[in-house]
Amino acid sequence: MKPDLFTFEEPARVTFGVGALAKLPELVAGLGARALVISDPGIVKAGILDRVTSLLQGAGVTGDAFTQVEPNPSIETVNAAHDMFRRSRGAFVVAVGGGSSMDVGKVVAVLAAHGGTVLDYEGLGKVPGPGVPVVAIPTTAGTGSEVTIFSVITDHQRKFKLAVGSPFTVPQVAICDPELTLSMPPALTAATGMDALTHAIECYVNTVHNPISKTLALEAIRLIGRALRRAFANGADLAARTEMLLASTMAAMAFTRTRLGNVHAMSHPLGGHFNVPHGVANAILLPHVMAWNMVACYDTYPVVAGALGERVAGLAPHEAAQAAVDAVRRLSRDVGIPERLRDQGVNREAIPRMADDAMKSGNILVNPRATSRADIVALFETAF
Repeated sequence: MKPDLFTFEEPARVTFGVGALAKLPELVAGLGARALVISDPGIVKAGILDRVTSLLQGAGVTGDAFTQVEPNPSIETVNAAHDMFRRSRGAFVVAVGGGSSMDVGKVVAVLAAHGGTVLDYEGLGKVPGPGVPVVAIPTTAGTGSEVTIFSVITDHQRKFKLAVGSPFTVPQVAICDPELTLSMPPALTAATGMDALTHAIECYVNTVHNPISKTLALEAIRLIGRALRRAFANGADLAARTEMLLASTMAAMAFTRTRLGNVHAMSHPLGGHFNVPHGVANAILLPHVMAWNMVACYDTYPVVAGALGERVAGLAPHEAAQAAVDAVRRLSRDVGIPERLRDQGVNREAIPRMADDAMKSGNILVNPRATSRADIVALFETAF
């Protein structure tokens, strides 16, 4: 059989491993003498920001720090960070933290180079060229924003999470140091880990997968299946933290070329309307969407189940596929993820509006089972 034509591009330069942060001075050489560091209050409290700024100063780089990034970051936060970048006359951005900080940093870099507002770049392919350089330093193992083309920003006026997607937003430098994830509390470890698992599974089973993305996604599933419980139970387990960060980055490399599926189409409205943490929303929705998708995934779910450690040899296809759904549900429960949307403050009356928003997502188009608005409403109801 002739393989399908596909392209795969990975423009980020990734430096990975325990102690990788020490490489920061040599990796920023030539980017400029002033930088804006974008982060959040938790990173300040953990002392990570001080480590980063000290290393930058040692490399002769000065600048300011914007440390007010919130979960599900807003247009207003992007504007405030961009204003500080302009005032500080920065040459590049250093984004330190989880996906929120990195998403803000990537969009600030676009605005710094091209002007306008976030809304000017909403969607795919709206960024006309490279932004100012971005150095991304993840401190969680989940979003993979350090290597993706996407930045997700909340528009409070519309109660909508918009995406800016372009190869020009991918950070030039990604420094992935598992030691920086040691400070994550168990709940954040669980939520970000399930986010990475959702990335990997949705990428593996969707309709536009390619051999490289599937290989990366499957290895990410395998790593998460054996490491997430350990990282949740003992945050000081550096081996587990290393495997989780590697899985997160690999899953992101995979999905940034293929998009995702119904889980992400539905989780973004949950963040936009009710500020549900992205990883928690994904984790609650994932087993429900997987069960609904099963009729289209009898060939892929057994592979997913095997990667998660399930014994599927000799099982009928529907039994092996069900094993994948059951394995995901058990993993989510074991790491303390709540099981119902109602427990996250979600209002049932908002489901029709959230379904409308979900249907605007390009992720719907690549879901393995063709999906209507009525299907999304029913899935929200089931998860509620």
